Amino acid sequence: MNIAVILAAGSGTRMGSQTPKQFIEVGGQTLLEHSINAFEQNGNIDEIAVVTKEDFFPLVSSLIEKNGYHKVRKLLKGGKERYDSSLAAINAYPDGDDCLFLHDCVRAGVSQDIIDSCANALQTFDAVEVGIEPTDTVVAIGDDGCITDIPVRSMMRNGQTPQCFRRHIIKKAFDIALQDPAFKATDDCGVVHKYLPEVKIYVAPGEQDNFKITYKEDIERFEKLLAARS
Repeated sequence: MNIAVILAAGSGTRMGSQTPKQFIEVGGQTLLEHSINAFEQNGNIDEIAVVTKEDFFPLVSSLIEKNGYHKVRKLLKGGKERYDSSLAAINAYPDGDDCLFLHDCVRAGVSQDIIDSCANALQTFDAVEVGIEPTDTVVAIGDDGCITDIPVRSMMRNGQTPQCFRRHIIKKAFDIALQDPAFKATDDCGVVHKYLPEVKIYVAPGEQDNFKITYKEDIERFEKLLAARS
């Protein structure tokens, strides 16, 4: 199965709101609903799981019921770190051949084209990232703050989500990572890249509209996106 995992356990403190940003309403629906909508409507997705804090279970359950989401079949408890939420989904699905689409809830502008591209890439690759070419020059710096390298921009990508994996691959990567005393929280593709370097991670084309809603200004940008799409 292709399983979309909506990661919605964050606190969203940078938004400056008492409401966690996944529950901020834009255009009559919460950011969580907008993200679920994208995967609910996609023909390549068989099932959806939502990972959130246990305190939010009643609210999320009410949103699922209100919208009649028939693909949402699991509500999972998220942890303190982002990778705890990923692990909750990994452990909830025992079939190693399932494909997990791990998606940040606050990238509520994810398109059908992005989801389709990931699904198609998973027919060839065991791990898939989504990325867009940076518009600015990217520089690498050392501990002294000075430039050590200026990579060719066309070979760089700004990472987005979903990050998608054959379940047995991401499970194996985390099994190794959690044995490492020096393991530091990172994104899921970073775990595979570090601990399973032999696994190729394909980068599917992302979109500018698949931005992460982090600050108040991003809400206005998302409102404009919804207006343009409608």
